Amino acid sequence: MKKFGIIISLCLSAALMASCGKLGGNSNTTTATTESSKSGYQTTGENNSSDYQGIIEDGEYKTSKSRGVGISQNSDNLLNLKSFEAGLTTISKDHFSTKSYIFQEGQYLNKATIQDWLGRKSSSNPEGLNPSDNGKKEANKRNPIYVQQIEEQDYMKQNNGKLELAGMTIGIGMNQKDYYQKEQYGATYSTIISKEKRIEEGKIAAKKVLARVRQKVGNNVPIVIAMFAQAPNDSLVGGYFYSYTVSKSGTDIGSWTETNIKSYVLPATEDNKLPNDNDSTSFDNFQKEVKNFFPNISNVTGQGQYKDKTLQGLHITITTQFYSETEITSFTQYVAQAAKSYLPSGIPVDIKINGSDGETQSFVSTTGGNGGYYTHVFGSY
Repeated sequence: MKKFGIIISLCLSAALMASCGKLGGNSNTTTATTESSKSGYQTTGENNSSDYQGIIEDGEYKTSKSRGVGISQNSDNLLNLKSFEAGLTTISKDHFSTKSYIFQEGQYLNKATIQDWLGRKSSSNPEGLNPSDNGKKEANKRNPIYVQQIEEQDYMKQNNGKLELAGMTIGIGMNQKDYYQKEQYGATYSTIISKEKRIEEGKIAAKKVLARVRQKVGNNVPIVIAMFAQAPNDSLVGGYFYSYTVSKSGTDIGSWTETNIKSYVLPATEDNKLPNDNDSTSFDNFQKEVKNFFPNISNVTGQGQYKDKTLQGLHITITTQFYSETEITSFTQYVAQAAKSYLPSGIPVDIKINGSDGETQSFVSTTGGNGGYYTHVFGSY
């Protein structure tokens, strides 16, 4: 039962992340049926929501050719990977409508290719996007790793019963801080990369990536390239996308558009202030109300996503100790009431309630529409 609860919790988290990633839009339900084509592929379901349909081939979901690279590149902070993937899909939706395009995991850049690109440039790896190792060990003298992760998303259209590539989004994750060791198994040091240098190196990498991808997909497929700032390893939130560009054809990089999307940790601190003080007050009041109701609350934390300094969604985690199923049910009901009373309205909110062992016991959520808060308690038979 514990494993079942964890699986459901992960699925819920992914779904709500997509809802928050839509930047304020409502989340509807996608039908569970699949749709078949004469050419042998299926889609994951009729799309009557804001999410893309995926592709099924021979009864199996069509996974990415570079599957697993993202996890290995973000093993020290998996929040970066979650923010990267959710944000990349959000940017894609602004260019490739969920009603007109079908999502396909990246099929043109395989694992070996991306690993080579993420490596340092050398005689054995001329494709490396990162500078060669100059042998220096001092933080301000060594050549840091600038490009940390790359992901491809394909957007397909049906043509005479067949799927054709009609658009592509490439995400490029750039380090704000690069970690390294002076000797194997030694202490970990870091090089801080300035905003100006990160943006400069990102544009250089984007130009190279576009030219290489064009060799694989041709000159007429629209390609969106989105730039992501990796959060440091000790950050409690993932990084953020800071700009993107659209290449409709050819290898010329057009103008860059800033996204102004960023995530923040709650409760706010002097070093981590929210763009809107009212949001901070709302969360503090909610936190106080919840802690006053139940004697064993150990932690109430949250993540808020902002666009142009306006709150777009909240993820909240409450950790406490329960002694009975009825305590879980009563507490969950009260959290829903407190959320409705104190948290901002009109935005997606999900609240995960964990036991002291880390297992998710229940959740509370809203899409930000008029339906109010939905609650669910993971019971046992």
